[in-house]
Amino acid sequence: MPPTFPDPARPAAADPRARRPGLALLALATGGFAIGTTEFAAMSLVPDFAPDLGIDAPTAGHVISAYALGVVVGAPVIAVLAARIARRTLLIGLMLLFALGNGLSALAPGYPSMLACRFLAGLPHGAYFGVAALVAASLVAPARRAQVVARVLAGLTVATIVGVPLANLVGLWIGWRWSFALVAGLALLTALLVRLLAPLGPAAPGASALRELGALRRGQVWLTLATGAIGFGGLFAVYTYLASTLLGVARAAPGTVPVLLGLFGLGLTIGNLVCAWAADRFQMPAAGATLVWSAAALALYPAATASLWTLAPVVFLIGCGGGLSTILQTRLMDVAQDAQTLAAALNHSAFNVANALGPWLAGLVLARGFGLPATGHVGAALALGGLAIWAVSLAAERGEARGLQAAE
Repeated sequence: MPPTFPDPARPAAADPRARRPGLALLALATGGFAIGTTEFAAMSLVPDFAPDLGIDAPTAGHVISAYALGVVVGAPVIAVLAARIARRTLLIGLMLLFALGNGLSALAPGYPSMLACRFLAGLPHGAYFGVAALVAASLVAPARRAQVVARVLAGLTVATIVGVPLANLVGLWIGWRWSFALVAGLALLTALLVRLLAPLGPAAPGASALRELGALRRGQVWLTLATGAIGFGGLFAVYTYLASTLLGVARAAPGTVPVLLGLFGLGLTIGNLVCAWAADRFQMPAAGATLVWSAAALALYPAATASLWTLAPVVFLIGCGGGLSTILQTRLMDVAQDAQTLAAALNHSAFNVANALGPWLAGLVLARGFGLPATGHVGAALALGGLAIWAVSLAAERGEARGLQAAE
């Protein structure tokens, strides 16, 4: 494991909010809950907003892609341009931008405006999680970084259990536009909570756009990002087609779809917490073990799809593999050295690449006539691909360590 890089932007001990990390983490996790709700609920709202916007379901899928594109573009751009802004101030600004994007989504009169609004809503996503992770890590000793980062990301995982069903119920009862309005309200609440509960925390001394871009010169940063972009794609390859598989292959009742999605979210939440504990002790081994777990669970998926009773536990196991995000987030804090903001934000760009790559590859397999269970084979292959990149990263790190020892 590389040495832990100290955070030069720790909040001053005189700030009483720095002595109440639990409240600050609650504020940060609320933002994760809002982001997770809109990211996952938008997929299930496609049948509702597509007719209102005068488009078919495949075209409506571009609305989901527009949000993901916003994440991929926004994370590095905002992280670089906002390098000198105090972290709490930046988080508040990001949540206000997120509220604006979702509020405008609720008012979008047609397809082109909806695309633009979802792109706008996606822009602050990666930067928020990246900066929130750094703020959380600055509140505790280095040995507990992954655990507090997991508590921030728990907002997103809990959203898959509570927020997504709630947004769907709101869409069902009073219309899909109110689902986006609900998220906008959560974003405004987050901005208020961050202002009241999070310590100010200055920008890192000497922070600049040029220094943040220095992270892109480090091979371990790219290998860590690639591990997430490929290895996490397997989870999305299955999740995207889970409802269709449940109804069309397992022949389950429509009412079981929210239950299975909630079970997936429960696995995601538990995996996030367990992987965080492991990451604080065995960072790289924990990442490799999580990828092996994911590959095994995804390989079981095709055989499990014949019945609801076999599918449910495998979906839970697949969800547990989502804890990889926390491990890679904390690894980037180490390998990025003094360019942590950009690297932390890029982690979420990488996972949105996975969100696009997994479903795309699974769709190609389905288009060739393979059945829905084959999405599990695609997922397992992607997890193994991430494991291969992890192995290259580990070998390179050990080679660098041997070189340093020889030089001494």
